[in-house]
Amino acid sequence: MKKVLFPVAVLLLVLCLGGLVPAGAAGTVTVSGYISCSTVAKAATPGDADAVRKCLDKGGLTVIVVDDTHQVLAIENPNAVSGHEGHRVLLTGEMNNGKLHVYSLRII
Repeated sequence: MKKVLFPVAVLLLVLCLGGLVPAGAAGTVTVSGYISCSTVAKAATPGDADAVRKCLDKGGLTVIVVDDTHQVLAIENPNAVSGHEGHRVLLTGEMNNGKLHVYSLRII
Protein backbone atom coordinates (compact mmCIF):
# COMPACT_ATOMS: atom_id res chain seq x y z
CA MET A 1 0.00 0.00 0.00
CA LYS A 2 2.84 2.42 0.90
CA LYS A 3 4.57 1.64 -2.40
CA VAL A 4 1.51 2.87 -4.30
CA LEU A 5 0.52 5.78 -2.04
CA PHE A 6 3.90 7.57 -2.08
CA PRO A 7 4.23 7.89 -5.91
CA VAL A 8 0.60 9.02 -6.15
CA ALA A 9 1.21 11.69 -3.48
CA VAL A 10 4.34 12.92 -5.28
CA LEU A 11 2.47 13.09 -8.58
CA LEU A 12 -0.37 15.10 -7.01
CA LEU A 13 2.14 17.49 -5.42
CA VAL A 14 3.90 18.08 -8.75
CA LEU A 15 0.58 18.72 -10.51
CA CYS A 16 -0.53 21.17 -7.83
CA LEU A 17 2.75 23.10 -7.86
CA GLY A 18 2.60 23.34 -11.64
CA GLY A 19 -0.55 25.45 -11.27
CA LEU A 20 1.34 28.04 -9.20
CA VAL A 21 3.28 29.42 -12.17
CA PRO A 22 1.85 32.87 -12.99
CA ALA A 23 -0.16 33.07 -16.18
CA GLY A 24 1.86 34.62 -19.00
CA ALA A 25 5.20 34.23 -17.25
CA ALA A 26 6.59 32.52 -20.33
CA GLY A 27 5.38 35.40 -22.53
CA THR A 28 7.30 38.15 -20.71
CA VAL A 29 9.56 40.17 -23.00
CA THR A 30 12.13 42.90 -22.43
CA VAL A 31 12.95 45.40 -25.18
CA SER A 32 15.11 48.50 -25.36
CA GLY A 33 14.45 51.45 -27.60
CA TYR A 34 12.99 54.93 -27.88
CA ILE A 35 9.44 55.93 -26.94
CA SER A 36 7.92 57.56 -30.01
CA CYS A 37 4.68 58.26 -31.88
CA SER A 38 3.23 55.94 -34.49
CA THR A 39 3.25 58.48 -37.31
CA VAL A 40 6.82 59.74 -36.84
CA ALA A 41 8.40 56.59 -35.37
CA LYS A 42 10.89 55.98 -38.19
CA ALA A 43 11.40 59.64 -39.17
CA ALA A 44 11.83 61.30 -35.76
CA THR A 45 15.31 61.76 -34.41
CA PRO A 46 15.75 59.52 -31.36
CA GLY A 47 15.48 61.69 -28.27
CA ASP A 48 13.36 64.41 -29.94
CA ALA A 49 10.75 64.60 -27.19
CA ASP A 50 9.05 67.71 -28.59
CA ALA A 51 8.32 66.12 -31.97
CA VAL A 52 6.98 62.99 -30.27
CA ARG A 53 4.71 64.99 -27.91
CA LYS A 54 3.32 67.06 -30.81
CA CYS A 55 2.51 63.87 -32.71
CA LEU A 56 0.84 62.30 -29.68
CA ASP A 57 -1.21 65.47 -29.11
CA LYS A 58 -2.52 65.09 -32.67
CA GLY A 59 -3.79 61.59 -31.87
CA GLY A 60 -0.86 59.34 -32.73
CA LEU A 61 -0.34 56.08 -30.87
CA THR A 62 2.47 55.61 -28.36
CA VAL A 63 5.07 53.12 -29.63
CA ILE A 64 8.59 51.95 -28.94
CA VAL A 65 11.16 51.75 -31.73
CA VAL A 66 13.28 48.73 -30.82
CA ASP A 67 17.04 49.40 -30.85
CA ASP A 68 18.30 46.30 -32.64
CA THR A 69 15.65 45.73 -35.29
CA HIS A 70 14.05 49.21 -35.57
CA GLN A 71 10.74 47.38 -35.29
CA VAL A 72 7.85 49.58 -34.16
CA LEU A 73 5.78 48.04 -31.33
CA ALA A 74 2.55 49.67 -30.21
CA ILE A 75 2.21 50.13 -26.45
CA GLU A 76 -1.08 48.82 -25.08
CA ASN A 77 -1.03 50.97 -21.92
CA PRO A 78 0.54 54.33 -22.89
CA ASN A 79 0.00 55.79 -19.42
CA ALA A 80 2.80 53.47 -18.19
CA VAL A 81 5.34 55.40 -20.30
CA SER A 82 3.88 58.91 -20.19
CA GLY A 83 6.52 61.51 -19.41
CA HIS A 84 9.22 59.45 -21.15
CA GLU A 85 8.49 60.50 -24.73
CA GLY A 86 11.74 60.53 -26.71
CA HIS A 87 13.66 58.73 -23.97
CA ARG A 88 15.69 55.58 -24.52
CA VAL A 89 14.16 53.02 -22.19
CA LEU A 90 14.15 49.36 -21.24
CA LEU A 91 10.58 48.04 -21.13
CA THR A 92 9.46 44.77 -19.63
CA GLY A 93 5.99 43.51 -20.42
CA GLU A 94 3.85 41.02 -22.25
CA MET A 95 2.79 40.90 -25.88
CA ASN A 96 -1.02 41.01 -26.30
CA ASN A 97 -2.42 40.92 -29.84
CA GLY A 98 0.69 42.53 -31.30
CA LYS A 99 0.89 45.26 -28.64
CA LEU A 100 3.23 45.48 -25.69
CA HIS A 101 1.54 45.72 -22.28
CA VAL A 102 4.20 47.42 -20.13
CA TYR A 103 4.89 46.16 -16.60
CA SER A 104 8.05 48.15 -15.87
CA LEU A 105 10.16 50.90 -17.39
CA ARG A 106 13.78 51.85 -16.83
CA ILE A 107 15.53 54.80 -18.46
CA ILE A 108 18.84 53.74 -20.02
